[in-house]
Amino acid sequence: MQSFFDLKAWAYVSEEFDAIKVTKTILKSVTSTSCDDDDLNLLQVKLKEKLKGKKFLVILDDIWNENYHDWSILRAPFEVGAPGSRIVITTRNRGVSSMMGTIQAYCLHVLSNDACLSIFTRHAFGAGDFITHPNLKDIGEKIVIRCKGLPLAAKSFGGLLRFKENPDEWKEVLNKNIWDIPKERSGIVPTLMFSYYHLPAHLKRCFAYCSIFPKDYEFKEQQLVLLWMAEGLIQPQEGEKEMEDLGKEYFQNLLSRSFFQQSNYDSSIFLMHDFINDLAQLVAGDIFFRMEERFGASKQRKIYKMARHSSQQGGGTKQFEAFSELTCLRTFIAFKLPQSAGCLAPEDPLQLLSKLQCLRVLSLSGYGIYKLPNSIGDLRHLRYLDLSDTPITSMPESITTLYNLQTLILEQCPYLKKLPSTFENLVNLRHLNILNTFSLEEMPPQISKLTCLRTLSHLVVGETSCSGVKELGPLLHLQGTLCISRLENVIEPRDARDAKLIEKSGLDGLLLEWSDNLNESKDRTSELDILSMLHPGGTLKELIIRCYGGARFPSWLRYSSFPNMVLLRIENCKKCTSLPPIGQLPSLKDLSIEGMDSVKNIGAEFYGENCYQTFRSLVTLYFKGMGEWENWISYGEFPHLQKLFIGDCPKLLGKLPNHLPLLEKVVIYGCWQLVVSISSFPELCQVEIERSKGVVRGGKVNFKSLNFMSVSTISEFTSRIKGSDMDGLTMVENLAIFKCKELAHLWTDDVGSLPQLPCLRVLKLEGCTKLVSLVAEKVEEQLQLGMPSMVREIKIQNCIVLESLPKAMMYNNTCLEYIQIVKCDSLLYFAKVQLPPTLKRLEIIHCKNMLVLLNGDNTNCSSNTSLLEYLYIENCPSLKSLTSSGELPVRLKQLSIRYCQKLETIAKRFEHNSFLEIIRISSCESLVSLPTGILSLCHIDEIDICNCATLVCFPEEELLTANLRLLQISGCEKMQALPNCIHRLASLQELQIKACPGILFFPEEGFPINLRSLVISDLNITEALFEWGLHRLTSLSRLVISGGCQHLTSFPEKKLPADSLTNLTIERFPNLETLSSEGFRSLTSLEQLRIEECGKLTSIPEDGLPFSLLKLIIYKCEKLTSFPENGLPLSLQQLSINRCPLLTLQGRNPFDEN
Repeated sequence: MQSFFDLKAWAYVSEEFDAIKVTKTILKSVTSTSCDDDDLNLLQVKLKEKLKGKKFLVILDDIWNENYHDWSILRAPFEVGAPGSRIVITTRNRGVSSMMGTIQAYCLHVLSNDACLSIFTRHAFGAGDFITHPNLKDIGEKIVIRCKGLPLAAKSFGGLLRFKENPDEWKEVLNKNIWDIPKERSGIVPTLMFSYYHLPAHLKRCFAYCSIFPKDYEFKEQQLVLLWMAEGLIQPQEGEKEMEDLGKEYFQNLLSRSFFQQSNYDSSIFLMHDFINDLAQLVAGDIFFRMEERFGASKQRKIYKMARHSSQQGGGTKQFEAFSELTCLRTFIAFKLPQSAGCLAPEDPLQLLSKLQCLRVLSLSGYGIYKLPNSIGDLRHLRYLDLSDTPITSMPESITTLYNLQTLILEQCPYLKKLPSTFENLVNLRHLNILNTFSLEEMPPQISKLTCLRTLSHLVVGETSCSGVKELGPLLHLQGTLCISRLENVIEPRDARDAKLIEKSGLDGLLLEWSDNLNESKDRTSELDILSMLHPGGTLKELIIRCYGGARFPSWLRYSSFPNMVLLRIENCKKCTSLPPIGQLPSLKDLSIEGMDSVKNIGAEFYGENCYQTFRSLVTLYFKGMGEWENWISYGEFPHLQKLFIGDCPKLLGKLPNHLPLLEKVVIYGCWQLVVSISSFPELCQVEIERSKGVVRGGKVNFKSLNFMSVSTISEFTSRIKGSDMDGLTMVENLAIFKCKELAHLWTDDVGSLPQLPCLRVLKLEGCTKLVSLVAEKVEEQLQLGMPSMVREIKIQNCIVLESLPKAMMYNNTCLEYIQIVKCDSLLYFAKVQLPPTLKRLEIIHCKNMLVLLNGDNTNCSSNTSLLEYLYIENCPSLKSLTSSGELPVRLKQLSIRYCQKLETIAKRFEHNSFLEIIRISSCESLVSLPTGILSLCHIDEIDICNCATLVCFPEEELLTANLRLLQISGCEKMQALPNCIHRLASLQELQIKACPGILFFPEEGFPINLRSLVISDLNITEALFEWGLHRLTSLSRLVISGGCQHLTSFPEKKLPADSLTNLTIERFPNLETLSSEGFRSLTSLEQLRIEECGKLTSIPEDGLPFSLLKLIIYKCEKLTSFPENGLPLSLQQLSINRCPLLTLQGRNPFDEN
């Protein structure tokens, strides 16, 4: 960079665009002297002289001005620079980049969690990690998660904690609202506020409205625009654009200024960063209110009685009651809790309706609502109603008196069968979404009167004329995508003509669908005339025709009709004998043909009139389920085709098109008669062939990624390549060979053997049941130096006679990082001499005859040359030891061993394994002891020992680790005691001890005082519960005690950690009769209580359960007869009672009807 440019300059522009000031700054950078002139012309002349003929780099930082005239003036001196000069502009406003850019703007994405962590620790400690402060690691990682990839946040939080080492101070920052941090100590607040103040007034109002969305809530553009419309935030002047179009401009403006961000996995979904969400709440003030009630969090702002807009997430009766006083409310949106199956008290929000007469927006999406009350019709001001994803079965007629209703969303209401008969009264309805409401039998009569409709997602054609397809005729403003189903109910072609689809220029997408289960005897000859009359407008971009029963397609389906069409799908049109002439559609990118059972040949008719200039834009071509298709005669080219899929075409013969210059991926499966010539595919192509007759090679072709998948017989494969030019495979990077059952070696000295593949990166072999070795023994020595040496990953599965891996690939390879071997029963060991020097991850699974991982006395595996970090061994029943030397690789971080019944030893000691973080040992029934030093490992985070029946004890340690967070011991029948030093494991947060009947006592010193979770199950502990010292565990939030407490008749006998305990489970207490009122009264933070299999328990404490309780589960308490007279806490959100035959509900119980 330094040597590439002759001159370099940087200027901070900001919101005040001053061409003179910016020019002065640049001039000073390139001359290293100040300039006092204030004449812009004189300054630009001087700058031109300095830049003339020079290659320069100028950075203009933080530009807000979108005025093209100002930019034209500023850029004038730059035009004299030498080729290769660059101007880099940074901005938070995409409008700036659109105005200036000659190239596409580069949008910065959020940082990865690791990158954010590095920034945070460098500002907190001056280092890149937590090595010097391991006790702060957990809190620090949670703070970084709050940053959500925002580097400014990571920097601000890190600077705020600079050189602070008290965990309490870190916890305070973790729980602090960003707006509570002083502005002088945080760069976040001024930056966000500056962006907000820069918004015009109408966008400020729209942004503030977004404060009703919970954090991490995902929304779509149209959803938000329709909410803004309902609240009157979009008010076009007479003669201006439609409200929807104006709303889209508002949305895109906020998106361009980074108030919204696109989802990483779906470009149509948006969300707000947590700090932007906080900003929205701050500027919205008291008239916006959001109630969130999640397990473990109940902090709420005080409700302002004059609040206008609100949302609610989760919560029970008590939470909904809080809204009954907000009589001026205009917005009420009830959000489901994430991963919630629905609300347990669906009647709660409905009871509010009579009190909220001013509502304009009502959303109950996802709630368990089966019907609406008639009083819904009293909400005269309602403009937006969302009942999507509910089990609603019908709608009251009173809903048709909502004359101001603009938007009705009934998407994914699977039980809704019909709409009200007077639906035509909703004369102001603009958007009706009934997508995926599959039980809807027909449309209500006379929807043609709803002339304001812009969105009609689905028209279900009824059998009567009033609900027929012709009702679409007067709906001239339809936009977006329209699905018309049950077209078999159209009798007269003139009804289809009266739908006037050709006049609906706003439609982008159209689905025309007949039912797929029609009687075979039904006369379908009229369907051609009907489809002919359903001619859509020329602006259409996407068209799907499904289950059409005509013998041919209408003439309108050709290139001249649809210059903008990008997607076409023709599915299950089983009587059509030929495809339509669509090769001349100029914009078509995605073509899918499926289930065309009567098509035998594809030829000239498919390509259109000019067969030699076809499919000019096609990128993806998909054929599937063409049961009678035999021949594909190619007349034209596919100049831009990138992906070709052909599946389940069992009679297809002949050749595939041979001019596919840009093809990137070919997938062929279930074409049993097809012999694929891979010479017809270009370079850089990925090929996947499965369940086909065979593969042949022709001329010399280089492949970047080649996958032979399930070639039927390798003998046929090899016979066809003998004598061919195999050098074309030398560029292969990814090679997968599956189920080639005759393959014995990959590399031999035979003609047609694979070349040495110097570029190979990934090798996958599966189901090659005669594969003995990758390299034939007689040529291994001579090929050793030429073997693939760049391989990064090897996966071998179900190669049951494989005896060894090639030495050259194992030991001469400087790139190999990952090896997975599964079900290779003939392997006795993984390696003889040493591990591959660069190997980082090794997985050995279901190798039933493997005796040892590394065979032979050596020390190389534990030397610094081995980079192995992850070792996973599962179901190797003959394995007795990992290494003959008794030592493990020194850089190992994670060790997992499962179901190795004969394993006797893991290692002698962990003396040199200081990098170990996780140890998981499960179902190793012959393991007698653990390596010494296991509790002294300085980086160990988790130890999990499970079902090791002969393991007696942990080794005694003098120096204990400071980092162990999780210790689990279960199913170790001969384990006699926990480590005596366990109380000194200061970082231990989670301890689980299960099914270890040999443990009769806990250590005298008790448990580590920082425990947060303790699970004790099926131990024969003879000590009384109060002697366990649980009350000293002031951080304990979760306690599970299951079985083994024979002596307990009342619980708890003594106080538990009252302030911290939120989750309590008691199971299988055979003699428990009562729950202690005193003990439970003290548990003021308890949120979840589970009581199971306490057969003698008769009652719940008379004083009731804690008022903080959110979830109560009672199972198999056969003698439990009643709840307290004063009922259950109103805070309760979930109640589950099972196999309690004597239990009756009484008193004030919010779940009486459920």
